Parts: sequence; structure tokens; C-alpha cells
Amino acid sequence: MACPYNELPRFVKLKIWLDELYECYNSKEFVHPDPVELLYDYEDIREREIAALVVAALAYGRASQIVKNAAKILKVMGESPREFVLSQPVDSLSNAFRSFKYRFTDGKSIATLLVGVRGIIREFGSLECCFAYPHDSEFPGVKEAMINFYEKLQKHAASNLNSVLPDPRKNSACKRLYLFLKWMVRKDAIDPGGWKVISSNELIYPLDTHMFSIARSLKATTRKSADFKAAVEVTDFFKRVNPQDPLKYDFVLTRFGIRPDLDKKKLLDFCVENRA
Repeated sequence: MACPYNELPRFVKLKIWLDELYECYNSKEFVHPDPVELLYDYEDIREREIAALVVAALAYGRASQIVKNAAKILKVMGESPREFVLSQPVDSLSNAFRSFKYRFTDGKSIATLLVGVRGIIREFGSLECCFAYPHDSEFPGVKEAMINFYEKLQKHAASNLNSVLPDPRKNSACKRLYLFLKWMVRKDAIDPGGWKVISSNELIYPLDTHMFSIARSLKATTRKSADFKAAVEVTDFFKRVNPQDPLKYDFVLTRFGIRPDLDKKKLLDFCVENRA
């Protein structure tokens, strides 16, 4: 005889519930407004990784405004972001985005980021190959690989990246960088994937305010701020639910903080009722 739902172990119940949410909402029908939708036009991974980094760099604030402003940058870059960054002189990059402004990110910041991207491509061939560096040793932890990637980007940019990307050497959750990594590694109906350098079970949660409040309601973390330690705790929590793909539920859970037709309060109430 089947065990009654209420008598099941906590993480088994959570997985049943989360898988139901995944089946309902992990669809492109529910993507808009989410910046990942801007990546679907790039079938070539080497084009997609550049677009993804640019879009992730702007992924703060209201989702609709992120989509609107990131689309402006991608429109200037044209069908091939890779060709654009490799062919444009530094002065042309600055001029191309001179009028751009989104909150604390301006056109100069975007140009600086793209100069760094160009340097990485010229040195390593792609952003993925840079993330995988060095090839002659055991792959480091994801945070260490992200720090190396950021430092290479910073070196080639020859200017401070603080206004456009978080610094993974510090204690912040670095949500935008780990969101970029999630987009490039996971592959399902929402995340386009493409990178093979790491597996989905090595990813760290891109911890934004929506996911942080949900995680606290589930007691996935007791930390008071959404810092890197909190992101690791949340990731470890969801590894207990789904060891091979802990970020599987990130998209569906965060819909409740983005879409007006989904009630986040009801979700949080459910979390409280079903936590340990």
C-alpha cells in the first residue's frame, strides 16, 4: 500500500511538489518577461555565450526593464555578437553605446565589458574555453573557475568592471554571473545550454531577492542577507531534492516574483507549511 503523502519524508514531498510546479510552469509560455528569452535567437553557442554575458550583466531591477534594455544592446551588436566584438575598434565600441543608460550601467561600462570579451576570445577562442582554463590540471571548483574567468575578463578590459559585473572574489552572491553560467550549462525548455565544461550538478544558485525569500521560507538558508554563503546553502538544500540538477526549479519558483498572474504569497505560505 502506498505511503500517505503527509507521511513521506520531507525532501520526497518537496520533490513531488516541485516537480508538479516544473510540469506546470517550465514552459516558454511563462518566459516573458524574463531576460533568458533574448537568447533563443542564437543557435550558435559561440554567439549565445556573448549575448548571455551581456544580458546577465544587466539582470538587475525589474524583469521587463532588463529585457527592454538588454534588447537595445543586442540590437546594436546585430546577428553575430562575436563578429561585432572582434571587428569593432575600442573607439567604435564606445561610440556605439554612447547614449545607453540603464540604472547604474552606462554605455562606457558595456564597451568595457565587450573589450574584455574580445580579449578573451582572442586568447582562448571562446568564453567557455576561458572558463575551463587551465586545461592541464584538474578542473577547480566553480567559484575558483568563476574568479579566474572574471580576472581574465578584467585583464583584457583594462578597466574596472565593477559597474557592469559583480566581483566573485568578494562575498556577494554574484547572482548575475551565476545566472549567466546557468543559462549556458543547463538545457531544458527554458535554459538554452550549450557549454560542456561543467555539469548541471556543479552550478550555484543565482540568488536574487525572489529566490532568497522563497529559500528562507523553506528554511533552505537561515542567513539574513543574500550573500555567497546563502547561495551555497540554497544550492546544497536543493541538491537534497535533486542531486543531479539542483537548479531545475529556479525558473518556476521565481515566476512567482515576476509574473503578476502568479501569487507569490500563496507560494510562500505553502513553503512555510511544508518546511521542517
